[in-house]
Amino acid sequence: MTVAIEMGHTTAGAAAALDLEELLATRLLVQGNSGSGKSHLLRRLLEQSAPWVQQTIIDPEGDFVTLAGHFGHLVIDAEDHTERSLQVAGERVRIHRVSTVLNLEGLDAENQMRRAAAFLGGLFEVGRDHWYPMLVVVDEAQLFAPAVAGDVSDEARKLSLGAMTNLMCRGRKRGLAGVIATQRLAKLAKNVAAEASNFLMGRTFLDIDMARAADLLGMERRQADAFRDLERGQFMALGPALSRRPLGLRIGPTETRPRNATPRLMPMPDALEDARAVILAAPPPETIRPQRRPSSPDLLGQLMAAKSAALEIRPDAVEAPLDAEAMAERRARLDRILRAIMAEPDAGFRAIGALYQEFVVRCRIEGLGAAVPDLGDFRRMLTHARAGLGTDMAGDDAWQDVSVRASILPEDMQGVFMMIARAAKEGWPCPGDAAIARAYGTHSLRRARRLLAYIEEQGLIVCQLDGAGRRFVTLVELAWATAPGDPNAEDLAADEGFGSETSAANLTV
Repeated sequence: MTVAIEMGHTTAGAAAALDLEELLATRLLVQGNSGSGKSHLLRRLLEQSAPWVQQTIIDPEGDFVTLAGHFGHLVIDAEDHTERSLQVAGERVRIHRVSTVLNLEGLDAENQMRRAAAFLGGLFEVGRDHWYPMLVVVDEAQLFAPAVAGDVSDEARKLSLGAMTNLMCRGRKRGLAGVIATQRLAKLAKNVAAEASNFLMGRTFLDIDMARAADLLGMERRQADAFRDLERGQFMALGPALSRRPLGLRIGPTETRPRNATPRLMPMPDALEDARAVILAAPPPETIRPQRRPSSPDLLGQLMAAKSAALEIRPDAVEAPLDAEAMAERRARLDRILRAIMAEPDAGFRAIGALYQEFVVRCRIEGLGAAVPDLGDFRRMLTHARAGLGTDMAGDDAWQDVSVRASILPEDMQGVFMMIARAAKEGWPCPGDAAIARAYGTHSLRRARRLLAYIEEQGLIVCQLDGAGRRFVTLVELAWATAPGDPNAEDLAADEGFGSETSAANLTV
């Protein structure tokens, strides 16, 4: 069955339809200067296709959050979540087929790129059983796939560009149909733009952009000036999902409106009395911003509210109070289960959602029943496990200061800090870059070194090298210090397992 989405009308007055199934197979590129109507076009496409296909929108300005009220999209505020939690959310979005808006408003350019890359990575890496058809709309795509390096770090640019390239080049077989919109083709990476087979070109003024638009639509160069004369909401269309020949069309109306409407002219207010005193009054005292946002809401809870939970616990399954001996036995069993999971060779690099699912299954096999920790408790247990701590050691009074200091850091960095703290407390050699990378869940040694530098910038540790080039770390105020350790040491703990003191030089699981 062919699903035709009505986008508006052609210049001749006929209905302009878009073949949704063809779009899912061929992808779409939208170009137009600011004010040409790109966001309106995307909103029309999303509204018309919402009943037929799952959608996700990478939204740098928060323009599309209003879709939630009319069409049930789940809005994920990226500012409230870590990169790792967004990657897991991307996986769950596909598993449970929830349409979403990733709102990147409030983040700087680098963090927008990092969080968008993490979320797109989760969509892309989900298992084959969940490769359902999905529209992935990226507004202002030049921000996430820039043609040239800007003010952001090379690492952030590579992560974001890699995620966008995967979406446009390899996403089709995984059911992902990229729809990217940009103000200028010249700002967009060519290998990302080149994968689109459908084009909607709006008003543009620069010669280079008009020439590229004309080339993509198969028009002669002398016809390129036509793009300068297009009105707001008018586009030239070409592609198997739209038209076999360049076709002018006007986008139809939408049901929803952007949260941030275009400013309108309005009368100036009456003259302000004593304007100098009001405008130049002394500023209020500065407020010290907290170093870390309050604990972020759990994405699993949000997704389960949008779709029925995969794991249901009966309301009548109330656990009886446990005495001290039973509590100790329960902690030991939980440690044993976590130790078995973390002893697996790839455990340090698996998504937390996958680890938690395996943990729940093993807890059921052990007969723990309703005593299975929830995802939030499991995150804390995993943080301690990656530091080489069991549940009994993590509850030690000596670790209260360490836990408080770790809370300053993003959640995915806390395990690394605790791992270093344990090495310092015991006087063991400083963990190597490979051990730090594994505890953070990455293969990148460069990222491990950047992570260590970030923790030092927060005033929690001081890193030094001795005369032999070995690294040792001192915890600020606690005065605990690691013994010197080789930064290039191999990650022996990957073979020796959870909590192994024989791998003290690496101290990870």
